Amino acid sequence: MKEKKLEWTETEKHELLKTIVLSVNEVTSSGPDGIKGKYIVMDAPDWVIVVPETDGKFITVKQWRHGNRSLSIEFPGGVINSGEKPEDAAKREMEEETGYKVGKLTYLGAANPNPAIMSNKVHFFAAEELVSTGIQHLDKDEFVEYAQVPVEEVYEKIGSEEYPHALMMSALLKYKLWKEKKMPHSITSRAVKN
Repeated sequence: MKEKKLEWTETEKHELLKTIVLSVNEVTSSGPDGIKGKYIVMDAPDWVIVVPETDGKFITVKQWRHGNRSLSIEFPGGVINSGEKPEDAAKREMEEETGYKVGKLTYLGAANPNPAIMSNKVHFFAAEELVSTGIQHLDKDEFVEYAQVPVEEVYEKIGSEEYPHALMMSALLKYKLWKEKKMPHSITSRAVKN
């Protein structure tokens, strides 16, 4: 019952800008004490991030990020298409960006990228039993290189200039927790404790 005192009610919504990746909306909401305010909310489709590991290495992608104005090493991922299931999007993005087919996919959970201003979720998956086709299927504006990077290196460098993506850090944490539950004395837990 205490939480009811914290809830706001949306009363109006006006689209300010619609782009190919998201819509920016001005939302009018009423607070628990009757106060009204206008807030910005970005609506976007849900995303997926895949954490693929094979033989003690993560498969990562490197690409240009316009917001950061630099190259970023990340896990494969992308937008869930309309009507597509998150697990299907994860498999599709994995194959498109890296050329690897996923034999076993495990759902690790979901999170909101920034609940203060965003309405969508990002779904995290672990990918195992990977088979390389050697062929990427990139969109016309995607320029992506993929590589196998030792697990320890990713844990050491996460949050650095090379690995700046906060959602990748979230995916790595979900993966670490899943891996430790699955194999309590795995290299993942040792790498983080050092």
